[in-house]
Amino acid sequence: MELLKEYLDITVFTLLGLMAFITLWFSIERFLTLRQFDISQYDHIELMKVDATKNLTVIASIGANAPYIGLLGTVLGIMVTFYDIGLSSQVNTGEIMVGLALALKATAGGIALAIPSIIIYNAYMRKVDVLEAKFKAFKALNTSSAG
Repeated sequence: MELLKEYLDITVFTLLGLMAFITLWFSIERFLTLRQFDISQYDHIELMKVDATKNLTVIASIGANAPYIGLLGTVLGIMVTFYDIGLSSQVNTGEIMVGLALALKATAGGIALAIPSIIIYNAYMRKVDVLEAKFKAFKALNTSSAG
């Protein structure tokens, strides 16, 4: 239990930090890619969508799972707090409240990561929808002018 107590915060926040880094990295990559995306180089809409949505699943997965990572940290933090209470001969309510408050910071961190991740994912999916509409219009115009 001492090992868990010692490394809980650093493990949870390192994991959330890694997830935040991946989200930021893929967000920048998608921004740079979609900014200069050329729909005319694609013959089929599904091939275009595959390239346009690359890495968006990772961003969505991080947004969906970050609160669970935070919640796991909170649950483990509460377990540590209750374990410490069980070992002590007297109950100090101030100590309990501090332990519970510190445990909740993991959930807050997970939610703080999830919100921007989901916003970023939705923004890029909107951009993909716009590219899809432009692709359909581009192909329709090329088909009607060719015939």
